[in-house]
Amino acid sequence: MTVSVVVLAHNEEKYIKNCLEGLIGQEEKPDEIIVVNNNCEDKTIEICKKYPVRIIKEKTQGIIAARNTGFDVAKYDIIARCDADSFAPPDWIKKIKENFSKKPIAALGGPLVPYDLPFKSLSLKTTFFSNAYSYAAKKIYKNHVLMGANMALRKSTWNKIRLKAAIKDHHVHEDVDITMLIGKMGEIGFDKKMIMATSARRIKRKPHSFFVQYPVRMLKTYRRHSKNAD
Repeated sequence: MTVSVVVLAHNEEKYIKNCLEGLIGQEEKPDEIIVVNNNCEDKTIEICKKYPVRIIKEKTQGIIAARNTGFDVAKYDIIARCDADSFAPPDWIKKIKENFSKKPIAALGGPLVPYDLPFKSLSLKTTFFSNAYSYAAKKIYKNHVLMGANMALRKSTWNKIRLKAAIKDHHVHEDVDITMLIGKMGEIGFDKKMIMATSARRIKRKPHSFFVQYPVRMLKTYRRHSKNAD
């Protein structure tokens, strides 16, 4: 089983080194690491060139456009994705392969744990909240929800849903969009031990985006798919 890892990058010079070193230091190495340059204007790409990665340019700004480009060019059986401000534990690729080998799942998710919350928020540095979110979402979407910072799917799965996925960020919550598309064709697994450390910077810097805009987009996405199912 072969694995491509896709990392989306927009001005990530403070984080990309740790991300790439975590991926290169895997117990079972990924077959390729793709960094999607989504109009970086800092030293992100300069740093990336020091590592054995493929750098792909996507001029259209946004998570969906960058994700689609990265997934489209991925060469191997499984496409794994993490964020540029994430740090994968050494067994991340190993656990991905184990899960896809055990069951004929179409995609796979795992929990997130924030690594940079203030000391007073130490009690929030846990996988509890992402685990609860995934299992609660399963009640709504009939499948575990994928989270962009820690997910994997079969390349064949992506090829089947590619043309159905939304293309503009503000129309949908991108993770829920592909979750619902994949859920119509197969099972999405969830491994509580496949943990990804990720930054909580979005919560700290733009709480309105995280707590208001994201839920609104999730609702729009659910309505979009519910309407199409009628």
